[in-house]
Amino acid sequence: MSLGSAAASRLSGKTILITGASSGIGKATAYLFAEASGGEVTLILTARRVSVLDSIKTDLEAKYPKTKVYPIGLDVSKLDAIDKFVAELPVKDIDVLVNNAGMVHGTEQVGEILQSDIDIMFQTNVFGLIALTQKLLPIFKARGKGDIVNLGSIAGREPYPGGAIYCATKAAVKSFTETMRKELISTRIRVIEVDPGQVETEFSVVRFRGDKSKADAVYKGVDPLVAEDIAEIIVFAVSRRENTIIADTLVFPNHQASAMIMHRKS
Repeated sequence: MSLGSAAASRLSGKTILITGASSGIGKATAYLFAEASGGEVTLILTARRVSVLDSIKTDLEAKYPKTKVYPIGLDVSKLDAIDKFVAELPVKDIDVLVNNAGMVHGTEQVGEILQSDIDIMFQTNVFGLIALTQKLLPIFKARGKGDIVNLGSIAGREPYPGGAIYCATKAAVKSFTETMRKELISTRIRVIEVDPGQVETEFSVVRFRGDKSKADAVYKGVDPLVAEDIAEIIVFAVSRRENTIIADTLVFPNHQASAMIMHRKS
């Protein structure tokens, strides 16, 4: 059996829930799951921008007629909304959870960071991820298997100036992920973390509060990864043989050696 056909057979029939699926890594991951499975998947896609999700549904179901897509509005920073979302899931048996929703605001250093930025980053990156995972974990435990994929960051491994809060949130995700993996050792639930380095998405635009020129400067003189690069790693990890856990992956472009060390062309 070829690598591609093996992956398709392992993904076929699965229901996959992806947060932050309206753009970037979440959107790319949705498309790649549909492609890698031969269209034989059900996708529950969540994000704040429901109209964008509706467009993705239309496009995905046109390209992959066997794929069923449920676009659902969800802001993971609103913890009360998570309770309602899980209670009203259109498909109750989830095989794969991809905790992709996350964000960063600002580059201010400690002593100058806005409380509102601290609150939204922790609410989205940490509290929302934990709340959704806790609500869905009983589904995985009842079935005794499944995959939980948490999107971390190189920032969770190597803090850098101007990123105190974002780095702290991603360090929290890493600790949470590793603890959960140890707690679930007696099950067949795989807990996977993917930590990207520099990826060009809407990430920097949000960080610089919509200033596109500042966001573009981040990628000047370098060749960053794109969302599809990270999606490939997520889908690869989930489509391995059930006894194989790709527990922890750090991935960055070849101009980058760490969060702080990178080479820019002049």
